[in-house]
Amino acid sequence: MAVRVTPITGADVNAVAGFLHSELNQRVPAAAWARAVDVPWKVDAPNHGFMLVTETGEVVGAYLAFYSERTVDGQVERFCNLGAWCVREEHRFHSLRLLKALLAQDGYHFTDLSPSGNVVPINSRLKFEFLDTAAALVPNLPWPGLPFRVTSNPAVIARTLRGRDREIYDDHRDTAAAKHVLLRAGAEHCYVVFRKDRRKGLPLFASVLHVSNPAVFRKTARAFTRHLLLRYGIPATFMEQRVTGHRPWPARPLKSPRRKMFRSEKLAHDQIDYLYSELVSLGW
Repeated sequence: MAVRVTPITGADVNAVAGFLHSELNQRVPAAAWARAVDVPWKVDAPNHGFMLVTETGEVVGAYLAFYSERTVDGQVERFCNLGAWCVREEHRFHSLRLLKALLAQDGYHFTDLSPSGNVVPINSRLKFEFLDTAAALVPNLPWPGLPFRVTSNPAVIARTLRGRDREIYDDHRDTAAAKHVLLRAGAEHCYVVFRKDRRKGLPLFASVLHVSNPAVFRKTARAFTRHLLLRYGIPATFMEQRVTGHRPWPARPLKSPRRKMFRSEKLAHDQIDYLYSELVSLGW
């Protein structure tokens, strides 16, 4: 049966969401897939990705995309984060048509922050580069007597943050996967974004996605992990050194941290972060 590649429009979201729920991850309800692609930040997105459609109009494949416009070194840059990619087995021959349609869009920097094992070599052939994802697993312990203030209270966070930090918070406060924490050390503060994560099917982990002030985070890391344990019931946290700026003690370095990739003609590794992406938009 012939299939065609077409952009995912707003009118297609529910059909694509139902397809991804049934074919990719049934733990994620169709409503959650649909909510994920309807990002809360302002962006002039050309589509929500691309899909494969049969002659009868049935969705048999999809590759989601999350778009954003970011200011980098004083210039507005356009990003396309590659999200979930799924094609029904009998149409796998057409899978690459979806990726090529996404990459054919001019003027974007592309990120793939959760590529599966078989996607990594495909990305490499298409000139994606690896980010340094050296990471450690940190136990969240009930450290006593820490002289720092920690909160996840939205009103306190909104009242405290200013400038770019406040913009990031406003853009992400209504996403499904991003969680927000404010750390205080005296007159200084650090804004942290994390997500809950699974490993081997176990939802027991947090992954740090953004740290606004690595120097303050270094001081308050134990208070942060204690908060995750007591407030969220999360026993361990994954921390990438490129995000947190250091490796807290105690921590166990990961032998095989998860890969993250990007493709850009002008941006460097340290100009790529994990915000405005599938990682903040979708829990799994």
